[in-house]
Amino acid sequence: MSALKKLLASNAGFAPLALRLPISIIFMAHGSQKLFGWFGGYGLQGTGQWMASIGLEPGVLMAFLAGSGEFFGGLFILIGLLTRPAAAVLAFTMIVAIFSTHFSNGLFLSNGGYEFGLALLAASVSLAISGAGKLSVDSLLSKSSQ
Repeated sequence: MSALKKLLASNAGFAPLALRLPISIIFMAHGSQKLFGWFGGYGLQGTGQWMASIGLEPGVLMAFLAGSGEFFGGLFILIGLLTRPAAAVLAFTMIVAIFSTHFSNGLFLSNGGYEFGLALLAASVSLAISGAGKLSVDSLLSKSSQ
């Protein structure tokens, strides 16, 4: 079995779709805030300034990387294309977010904590393990390479 086929193949059925849809929407929305300033976001410059202020430098580059990972990773997860690598990028992004911003505030979201980031991390790791499932571009590509 080729490496690409192993990357795309999934025996998970339709269950990953229940994770893919909501987290892809959430990630794309957050990424679009960082990249484009949509949905009340600050765009690359504003997000970059904030990231630099918390020690993630160069700030604009970090904003671009985080925003691109979230927006395009979310888009890929939405359609189920290269789901495992996209989910791995998003998991890494959530680890950085948790430890750079939220961890010192404790678990609870009401205190600025990391519970939401942890939930997104868990969903991303789950998709990295399971793959996209049956209803995905990955599944179509995997079948066509047989």
